[in-house]
Amino acid sequence: MARFLPLRAGGLGFQITAAIVGGLFAGAALGAAPYTISQKDREFRPREIIIKRGETLRFVNDDGELLHHAYLSADSFDFDTGDQQPGSQFDVVFSVPGDYTVLCGIHPKMKLGVHVTK
Repeated sequence: MARFLPLRAGGLGFQITAAIVGGLFAGAALGAAPYTISQKDREFRPREIIIKRGETLRFVNDDGELLHHAYLSADSFDFDTGDQQPGSQFDVVFSVPGDYTVLCGIHPKMKLGVHVTK
């Protein structure tokens, strides 16, 4: 059975506790990395994704010479990346739960299904 050291100002217990708490915050920040959505060969990859409210999708134009223009226009949530040059990226935080279809304004057959949970 584990025993914890009593916390005392300036003591080893306080330093250990501070290190653990700091590590937890750092771990939470690392876990918040955006999900990458590749735009290549006139399609989104992956084609569907499930994320939690508040998580970020990073739209990356991975095509050598093609422009892309991802957008979403819904009653509860919208965004527009504008024309994305090859190699560029655009981050979008999905703050409203729901089911969405992201489109490309340049390539009408490109569709990304996004399911945002609570």
